[in-house]
Amino acid sequence: MKILVTGAKGFIGRNLIVELKNRKYNDIFEYDLETDPALLDEYCKKADFVFHLAGVNRPKDESEFMEGNFGFTSKLLDTLKKYKNTCPVMLSSSIQAKLDNPYGRSKKAGEDLLFNYSKDTGAKVLVYRFPNVFGKWCRPNYNSAIATFCYNIARDLPIKVNDPSVVMNLVYIDDLVNELINALEGKENRKDLFCEVPVVYTVTLGEIVELIYSFRKSREERSVPDLSNEFVKKLYSTYLSYLPEDQFIYDLKMNMDNRGSFTEFIRTCDRGQVSVNISKPGIIKGNHWHHTKAEKFLVVSGKGVIRLRKIDSNEIIEYYVSGDKLQVVDIPPGYTHNIENLGDTDMVTIMWANEPFDPVKPDTYYLEVQCNEETKSYDSCRYKA
Repeated sequence: MKILVTGAKGFIGRNLIVELKNRKYNDIFEYDLETDPALLDEYCKKADFVFHLAGVNRPKDESEFMEGNFGFTSKLLDTLKKYKNTCPVMLSSSIQAKLDNPYGRSKKAGEDLLFNYSKDTGAKVLVYRFPNVFGKWCRPNYNSAIATFCYNIARDLPIKVNDPSVVMNLVYIDDLVNELINALEGKENRKDLFCEVPVVYTVTLGEIVELIYSFRKSREERSVPDLSNEFVKKLYSTYLSYLPEDQFIYDLKMNMDNRGSFTEFIRTCDRGQVSVNISKPGIIKGNHWHHTKAEKFLVVSGKGVIRLRKIDSNEIIEYYVSGDKLQVVDIPPGYTHNIENLGDTDMVTIMWANEPFDPVKPDTYYLEVQCNEETKSYDSCRYKA
């Protein structure tokens, strides 16, 4: 299938083209402002489907709205007619087509032109009135509030919010691209005359700004947001795509002593905490238990043994672990436990806990796993220095 994409270097065009190629649609005619206009004839003659994404939204003069959003659409359709090519045509319009302003009128004119073209030629047309679209590769400080907020906040630059209560209807770029490829394959989401992206988020401007500032702070707090919320997950991915390229890296606090180190990696509000533990050869760490806190240990380098004992039992459970065979050991509440490095190199363990560490309520109680051999009493281990 030969696919013509106008506005190929724009925000939607770039994202669409890379995903088309991911899905093995490789015969793509990319048309943009820098393309030789003579190629439009060749592309319109051969195309099996047209994604018409080109348009003007921030012109120097209002007259450019009609020229870009109506004039080029007219030229495109006339060229298709010239070669009697009645392939399906998708048009990127806007919810502002309902409004009486220069941009809205130009978009409405483009829509009407396409519907009349369909009546004249019998060609299938798909008109999408997109709301605000957000995601990677959108140009900041241009016409996208989210792109601007992400870009500026990531660089500690000021942003301007006139009214935080303004409600925005938003579509994520990947959802939009998925819908466009569905349309290409004849599975568009159609509502009467128009087509639409089925997933739309309704959020206030103030909520968006608060979330983006929290994403910036999350690096200092070693946290990640609640990604069970689909909008938060997509906005977080969008924010990360605007980080300065020399600031992808950030430091963690390593708590070090002669035994090795312990470093918190990630905290979450609802999925616990991930840490990295490094033990020197011969070192035993742990010898404590928890009421509620549960953990998972994964040795990824080196070799050692993880020991557990139910606090009212003399029976010791041992698991020999190494980075040569990745195995997870669950540490249930009510079991005192330790981990010993049996190798001659550092042992690295990834540790997950079901709740972030709280120094006010640590839920951690010292108790040695290996009891006094003479008494065989777990109480004899409890307060051993």
